[in-house]
Amino acid sequence: MASLKPPPPSHAPEDAPRPVIDTSRMSAGQRAALEVTEAARTTHREPGFMADLFMGRWSPQKLGRQSPAGDGEAVESARAERWLGELATFLRTQVDPDEIDRTGEIPDIVLAGLARLGAYGIKIPTTYGGLGFSQQVYLRACTLLGSHCANVFAHLSVHQSVGVPQPVMLFGTDEQKRAWLPRVAAGEVSAFALTEPGVGSDPARLTTRAEPSADGEHFILNGEKLWCSNGTRAGLLVVVAKTPPKLVDGRSRDQLTAFVVEARTPGIEVAHRCQFMGLRALHNGVLRFTGVRVPRSAILGGEGRGLKVALTTLNAGRLSIPASSLGVMKKSLHIAREWCGERVQWGRPIGEHDAIAQKVRWIAAHTFGLEAMLALTARIVDADKQADIRLEAAYCKLWGTEKAWDALDHLMQLRGGRGYETVASLRARGEKAPPVERMMRDARVTRIFEGSSEIMRLFIMREALDPHLQAAGEVVHSQLPWGRRTRAAVRAAGFYGSWYPATWLARGAGVTRLDPRLARHLAGVARRGRRMARALFHLMLRHGPALERRQGLLGRVADIGGDLFAMAAACLYAQERIVAGEDALKLIAIVDDLCALADERIAQNFRGLRHNTDAAGYALAQQVVAGDHSWLENGIE
Repeated sequence: MASLKPPPPSHAPEDAPRPVIDTSRMSAGQRAALEVTEAARTTHREPGFMADLFMGRWSPQKLGRQSPAGDGEAVESARAERWLGELATFLRTQVDPDEIDRTGEIPDIVLAGLARLGAYGIKIPTTYGGLGFSQQVYLRACTLLGSHCANVFAHLSVHQSVGVPQPVMLFGTDEQKRAWLPRVAAGEVSAFALTEPGVGSDPARLTTRAEPSADGEHFILNGEKLWCSNGTRAGLLVVVAKTPPKLVDGRSRDQLTAFVVEARTPGIEVAHRCQFMGLRALHNGVLRFTGVRVPRSAILGGEGRGLKVALTTLNAGRLSIPASSLGVMKKSLHIAREWCGERVQWGRPIGEHDAIAQKVRWIAAHTFGLEAMLALTARIVDADKQADIRLEAAYCKLWGTEKAWDALDHLMQLRGGRGYETVASLRARGEKAPPVERMMRDARVTRIFEGSSEIMRLFIMREALDPHLQAAGEVVHSQLPWGRRTRAAVRAAGFYGSWYPATWLARGAGVTRLDPRLARHLAGVARRGRRMARALFHLMLRHGPALERRQGLLGRVADIGGDLFAMAAACLYAQERIVAGEDALKLIAIVDDLCALADERIAQNFRGLRHNTDAAGYALAQQVVAGDHSWLENGIE
């Protein structure tokens, strides 16, 4: 199989930007954005399961358990079960999510209780005062929190997934860890400040600047950050700012640097606390920095490596949001199951009516799919902190938040008017009051923050295309000498000459001691994975460099990959639970249904790669934006 791997790039450093993307036809802004982002990308020596699948390689061993659980895992499990039980009891008895939603504040007594439980330092090592739990336990806590109160989940998740704990554990020096981790583990709130009023997913346009002081010992921070969650009550902030440019490959290039900033430093102002449709107790705001002195010792990860700190932190922390979405899906399933048994229409419980039953089966199947994706991805993180899970984490975020929203939509529909009615109104009428309306408001943002669904699809496809850029990027790079392009063409021909035929070769499930019914599904994933790899290659041939602008096509490929990941994870996760003694018939029934639903979407997306209305739709959209169809807006105020 070694011949199926792309040839190594001609340049060496592992974290260096790859000169394989032709930027000659890009605007200055596009070129700057690409260069900044590419410079921050991390190259992993061993691709993950989904990176392999996009190249038609089948490596389920990277996703499934390599060895039985050891004594250390068993000890942590017992400790974790006790702590998760304590957390569940605290949430049930001390946290009123409807009151928090109504007042827009998490009571101080709740925050103090969470601190006593150690909930601000779930993954922080015990050496620094944290609980020292694994990624798997952390995600279980996020699921629990997400099922009960989205505001409390967001508060804790922002603090330790993207706030100070995660980036300091990943990039901090020993001195920095000793200085900051005990504080945040004890309950001092932290936040992450990257987004700006004019900057969302384009870091090259950051305007917040940090200039060295005259003595060189400090940086002077000036600028404004938007939508900084926890920012209005944080004690510590991670702030990404532009620092003076440096020469890179003979060209001046802006530098982005991350700083840990004391929130009480003079010059920091909370200019506005933002209010939202949901998450009404989110302490999110606009932070203004005016002449803020930050010591050089507060630089995190090194000068000029701020975007790498940000992207790596977001990647590592991205799993917490779908873990909370799993909690939402489990809660939705619970509400749906109870309602379908209680509510009677036309002489039968509504769960016996096919239109309702189809919604219930959908929620159940996809709940198991997301649980499997998260469980296996978290285990990879715990086994190897350096493992490449970029695509797996992105898919958990994309697939999980999209499916959680669809599950809530199904739940809202089957609850009818009672789903749309508020908890307070239902209680006032003397009815049971599942919080469907609140859950829907709170969940909508999960498809937007920490990477919107659209950005996630583009991120996934950039990673999926990377081996092809390594293999053939230099061939179409108009700025390179013809001799180099010719040599690259020869190498690319050799690579694709062996790679493409291999994507047609049939292989089995690739997992030993697998239930035959699960093996059949897993073999189907391998087969469709090879087809996906060929389809992406065919799109490259058909559209060339213009493929980057065909985001509808790329989105379909990304969605095919998401369903394949869910199917593979569900099969492997179900097998593990069968081996552990759980009911095989029940597990396989759920996997069968998930795979049936996913297969329908996959077939539709494959058809859409050839037959779609994307081009005509894009042309019409440009006309609408230009005002050509403003007549459609007649009749409004």
